[in-house]
Amino acid sequence: MNGQIVFIIWRESVEALLVVGILHGWLSHAPGGAGGLRYLWGGVAAGLALAAALGLGMMRLAQSLGDEAQERLMAGAMFLAVALILQMVIWMRRHGRSLRHDLERGLDAALTVGRLWGIFALALIAVAREGSETVIFLAGTLAAAGPIRFNGTLLSVASGFAAALTCYALLQAGSRWLRWSTFFRISELMLLLLGCALLVTGAGHLVSLGLLPYGDPVWDSSWLLDDMGALGGLVASLTGYRAMPDTVTLATWIGYALLVTLLLRPWRRAGRLAGPA
Repeated sequence: MNGQIVFIIWRESVEALLVVGILHGWLSHAPGGAGGLRYLWGGVAAGLALAAALGLGMMRLAQSLGDEAQERLMAGAMFLAVALILQMVIWMRRHGRSLRHDLERGLDAALTVGRLWGIFALALIAVAREGSETVIFLAGTLAAAGPIRFNGTLLSVASGFAAALTCYALLQAGSRWLRWSTFFRISELMLLLLGCALLVTGAGHLVSLGLLPYGDPVWDSSWLLDDMGALGGLVASLTGYRAMPDTVTLATWIGYALLVTLLLRPWRRAGRLAGPA
C-alpha cells in the first residue's frame, strides 16, 4: 500500500465531501431548496466524469510517448502537482475561514433568481477541481513510486477514501477533537511536506535525464533512518527525506523551504491582523 496515494485520496476526497456536504445541508433546509438536489447530484456526477476524462487522457498521452519522453512527462506532472499543492495551501489560507459563507451566498443567489443550473455549476466545479487535482497528484506520485501492483494501488485508493468518509462523518457530527480548523492546519502541513517529496523526486528525474548534475552524498544518516527501509521509505514518500542527499537534493530542500516561506508570509501576516475567527 502506498502512503502517498492514501494521503492524496484522503485529502482531496474529504475537501470535496466538505463542499458537497455544505451544499446538500443548505439545500435540505432552505425554502424551495429541495428541487435543487437533482442539480447538485448532477453536478457531482458531471464533475467526476470530467476528472475521469482527464485521467484517461493523461494515460493515453503517456502510452503514446517513448521512455525518455514519458520520464519527462512524469517529471512535469510532479512539478505541476507541487505547484497545485502550493496554490491549494494559499487558497486555504485565503478562504478557509469563509468557505461555508461563500458557498451559501452563491446558493442564495442561485435560488433567488431561479437559476438552479448555478447549483449544478457549483457542484461540478468543486468536484472537478478536486478530482482533476487528484488525477495530477496521482500521476506524479505513481511516477515517483515506480512500478506498483494494481491491487496495492486499489487498496491505497480505497483506504484513502474510507479515511475521508470517516473524517467527514466525525466532522459533521460535531466532534470536538477534530474540527475543520484543525483538519486544515494538519492537512496544510502534510500537503507542504508531500510537495517537498514530489519536488525532490522530480529533481531526481532531471538528474537521471542529465539536465541537472549528479553529485556525491553530502552526508549519510541511514544509521538513524534508512529511506530504503519500511519506516524510512514511508517517511521519504511523504516528506522527501533522503538518508544520503546529494547537492541537488539539498538545494531542492532549501529552495522549497524559501519558496514556501515567501509565498505564505502575506497570508500569515493577514491572519495575525484579522485575529481569531
